Amino acid sequence: MDAVEIGMPYSDPMMDGLAIQHADTKAIQRGVRTHDVFSAVEAVAVAGATPLVMIYYNLVEHYGARGRRNDPAASVRAFARDLANAGGAGLITPDLTPDDAEFWTASSDEFGLDRVYLVAPSSTDERVARTTAACRGWVYSTSVMGVTGARAQTSDAAPRLVERVRAIAPDLPVGVGLGISNGAQAGEIGAFADLAIVGSALVKQLIAAEDAGTASLDGLRALVDDLASGVRASR
Repeated sequence: MDAVEIGMPYSDPMMDGLAIQHADTKAIQRGVRTHDVFSAVEAVAVAGATPLVMIYYNLVEHYGARGRRNDPAASVRAFARDLANAGGAGLITPDLTPDDAEFWTASSDEFGLDRVYLVAPSSTDERVARTTAACRGWVYSTSVMGVTGARAQTSDAAPRLVERVRAIAPDLPVGVGLGISNGAQAGEIGAFADLAIVGSALVKQLIAAEDAGTASLDGLRALVDDLASGVRASR
């Protein structure tokens, strides 16, 4: 596993499907806050993996603003500082474009954090060029238009999008996500992309275990092993 994506719970996860919406709601109801996510980041880093946080940008802009007038530049810088101190590698920001990322660009440069923006099959070549130029680390290529969620089949638009991205930014690694739910699909993605990104399928395993009244992570481990095997077989 190259990296671990840690989702920051949000009350209005507009780009996420039902599984992650459900998980976000449960996490918020149970009092999960930003400092808990930073603790998870630290644990992943200590374990030797690369932690990235996927977060809606409103949470970054208002970080630490409770009880005081918000200063977005100061909030973004404080978030970047604390993420770096926890061992985080960077942010995946699904609702932020480089055009609106002045504070994040400055703060991520200051603290050496990756900036992972999204491109989609509908993105023009001009948009792909502007987005990839602003990325650091890698770029997130969505395989379909729509919200996140495991799907029975991966999209045939994904290889074409990766080809376009590589023609424009040949030195930038490309990750593909939205829809991967098993090792076979991960292998399909691994054959043409640098990273296969899986979120909803893993969350579903955790939800299923809790609904069954068990703390066992056997289902999650089995899925991770299947996904990793699929990617390895494709390389």
